Amino acid sequence: MPSIKYGDKTIEYSILEKESLKSHYITVEKNKGVTLKGKPVSLEKSQKLVSKKAKWILEKLKLVEDIGVETIETGSRIQYLGRKYYVEIIADSSIDNIQIDFTESKFQVKTHNKDIQQRELIEAFNTFFKTKAIEKIAPRIKKWSKKTGLSYENVKFRQLEKRWGSCTPSNTIVINIEAIKLPFSLIDYLIVHELVHTKVKSHSKEFWAELAKHIPNWKELDSKMYGMKL
Repeated sequence: MPSIKYGDKTIEYSILEKESLKSHYITVEKNKGVTLKGKPVSLEKSQKLVSKKAKWILEKLKLVEDIGVETIETGSRIQYLGRKYYVEIIADSSIDNIQIDFTESKFQVKTHNKDIQQRELIEAFNTFFKTKAIEKIAPRIKKWSKKTGLSYENVKFRQLEKRWGSCTPSNTIVINIEAIKLPFSLIDYLIVHELVHTKVKSHSKEFWAELAKHIPNWKELDSKMYGMKL
C-alpha cells in the first residue's frame, strides 16, 4: 500500500482508478481508510496529491477514530456532542433492560449482568443516541428553519450507513442519528446544508451561494465534513 510521511505521521492510502472522473478526490472512511480516486497517475503524482491534503486527512482520520468504537466496556470512550466520554458498566440484577445514564462526565450503563452481549449494548446506545438526537437536534432544525426562512415538511432520524443526512424531493429532512456525536458547530452546518436543499436540490453554484448567506464559513465546516462516511 502506498504511503507518505507528514511530520512524524505516516499516511497509508489506496488508489481507486476511475477514468470518468475529471479531478482527483480523497475520501476518508471508517474501516476503509484513505482513498485517492481519479484517473490513473504515477506513484510520485499520487503521493504529491495526498501530501497536499495531508493535514486535512489526519484531521479526518482522528474524527473517524473518535466517532467509531470497536468494543463497549468499562474504560471505553464514546463520542457524544464532539467529545469522548468514559463508559462505566455496572451489573444490577434488579433490572431487566439496559439503562444508560449520561452524567455530563461519563456514560453509566446498568445491565442485568456483567456478561452482556455487545449486540445488546450497541442496540441500547443506538436507542439512546436516537432519543438524544430527537431531543437536541430537532429543536435546532426548527430554529434554523425560522432563522433562514427555509421550510421543510417533516424530519426523520435514522441510522444511515454512508451519509450524515439528506433531503427528499418532498422536503423531508433525514438526519443520521450518528450526527449527535458531532460538535454543535457541525450539527448546525448539517442542518442548514439540508435546509438549503429544500430550495436547491443539487450542489450547484446556486446551492453554495444560498448556503453562504446563512453560514459564511461554510467552506471550513464543509471541509471538516467532506469525505466522512460512517
